Amino acid sequence: MCGIVAGVSGRDIVPVLVQGLQRLEYRGYDSCGVAVHTGAALQRARSTARVAELAQQVQREAIASGTAIAHTRWATHGAPLEHNAHPHFSSGPNAAANTPGRLALVHNGIIENHDELRAALQAKGYVFESQTDTEVIAHLIDSLYDGDLFAALQAALAHLRGAYALAVFHRDEPHRVLGARAGSPLVLGVGASQGGLGPEHFLASDAMALVGVTDQIVYLEEGDLVDLQLGRYWICDASGRALQASQRPLQTVQAHSGAADLGPYRHYMQKEIFEQPRALSDTLAGVASVTAELFGDGAHRVFKEIDKVLILACGTSYYSGCTAKYWLEEIAKIPTQVEVASEYRYRASVPDPRTLVVTISQSGETADTLAALRHAQSLGMKHTLTICNVATSAMVRECALAYLTHAGVEIGVASTKAFTTQLAGLFLLTLVLAQLRGRLSPAQEVEHLKALRHLPQALRAVLALEPQIISWSQDFARMDNALFLGRGLHYPIALEGALKLKEISYIHAEAYPAGELKHGPLALVTGAMPVVTVAPNDALLEKLKSNMQEVRARGGVLYVLADAGTRIQSGEGIHVIRMPEHYGPLSPLLHVVPLQLLAYHTALAKGTDVDKPRNLAKSVTVE
Repeated sequence: MCGIVAGVSGRDIVPVLVQGLQRLEYRGYDSCGVAVHTGAALQRARSTARVAELAQQVQREAIASGTAIAHTRWATHGAPLEHNAHPHFSSGPNAAANTPGRLALVHNGIIENHDELRAALQAKGYVFESQTDTEVIAHLIDSLYDGDLFAALQAALAHLRGAYALAVFHRDEPHRVLGARAGSPLVLGVGASQGGLGPEHFLASDAMALVGVTDQIVYLEEGDLVDLQLGRYWICDASGRALQASQRPLQTVQAHSGAADLGPYRHYMQKEIFEQPRALSDTLAGVASVTAELFGDGAHRVFKEIDKVLILACGTSYYSGCTAKYWLEEIAKIPTQVEVASEYRYRASVPDPRTLVVTISQSGETADTLAALRHAQSLGMKHTLTICNVATSAMVRECALAYLTHAGVEIGVASTKAFTTQLAGLFLLTLVLAQLRGRLSPAQEVEHLKALRHLPQALRAVLALEPQIISWSQDFARMDNALFLGRGLHYPIALEGALKLKEISYIHAEAYPAGELKHGPLALVTGAMPVVTVAPNDALLEKLKSNMQEVRARGGVLYVLADAGTRIQSGEGIHVIRMPEHYGPLSPLLHVVPLQLLAYHTALAKGTDVDKPRNLAKSVTVE
């Protein structure tokens, strides 16, 4: 969730690094900084404001160098204050206050044994200026340094427990930056030759940070260490064995900058909501028939060998998996289990090698989901598939099969178009598994494909409801709590609607299966608790209407998204927005969009930071 950009060059690369941080801002952060090697000493600038403020500080203080590291931090250990911001320095043991640093380091991830390491280092005379686990790494490497930074880093890593991607340089070794990764992403970028000194080299937590600088990328693997110097680099694996270029090949990566044009929209979230028809068209492009090959070479064989599905995901992606469970069990008749990734790896589960393990992630770098995937693989479940938006991500590289959504770069922290494109990919998976199990007739295949192709047009009709949703948002902006109800296939959509509202408006919101009202939540219902109800015209409609009457009988106010034909009318204590059409099993993709718009316009009315909500990050690469 943090951002790293670092490099070695024959030119001043500080502006390059700061621009790289700006491209990673969408991930979320609460402080930022840059450190440079000036030849005689180390220099740094840190800020708890935006990267733009850091850029001004760098310019004011004339910070420039060809050897530099930069970072955006999302606080885990220690409050978001300047002394906790990266980069961190180590000045050696028993250093007096304000002693210039001799080693600089930035770090993504979490070091689980930082307390015991801190105590040992304090006993050696190291003085800590922050509450972070990262400063422990800086002092640990310094304590092991004996003239060779690579040897010191390698020795230090053996003492660390947890996840890390890091970049480090030392005062006594100019024109050299080292990197290492375990559990957090890190890439190497090879740039152009500078001043006859050979190519410049960069490290970044995401190739997007290097857009415009280089498209030549090496994806570092788990346990890799990399040594960047002027005109050369080399990589070794976790055992210390030097790797050949063929083992970590250069790839040409066409990354796209996150600094997209907002156009007529006020926020990226609003823009991304309205991009959903296009995103779905791109995700479904080329789908002419239901075939296993949509999910990669060998998919037909893999799908024939499985008789269960296990879905692993977090947050919004978890809710897309919950929706898919209804499809997979009803249409494909295949038992499906959906697990919160952060819980799955820490409980005793019963592995089954005939299970298809499906991970879902927008970024493909979600730490908990990656760890859950690896745990499932360690249990002998080798059939793996990811639904992911980033072709070059760790999730895609580590799964045997993949379906790439084409949502495009999603900058708003609250996911919108990634969710609906994930649902499209999961529905296709359902159809493929149904077909291979003899549960999908040719006529049904034609009907489902027709519905998928019509989705972009259907979504445009739903987006036209925005003025009515703005009217609702004025009511919600005055509330402190909200309740969301759904039944069956639409219960996960109610969960997603509640998540969106709490994420960006900071209104406490909860979602329940409507039938659970009388088992506790009904005690909360008053005129001050708006109740949002997803009301498709399906087999559970009459049951849902009874639940709505339970709300009205307690003085609750209903806000209902109702399909045509439901015969639900506006009246006292009930506000109805009529959906353009009922869309059968694909109805969740339409019903979620008004809930996204409701969250957006409520946050807008409250004046919150829509695209960068407090305490949250876009790509969660720590546990």
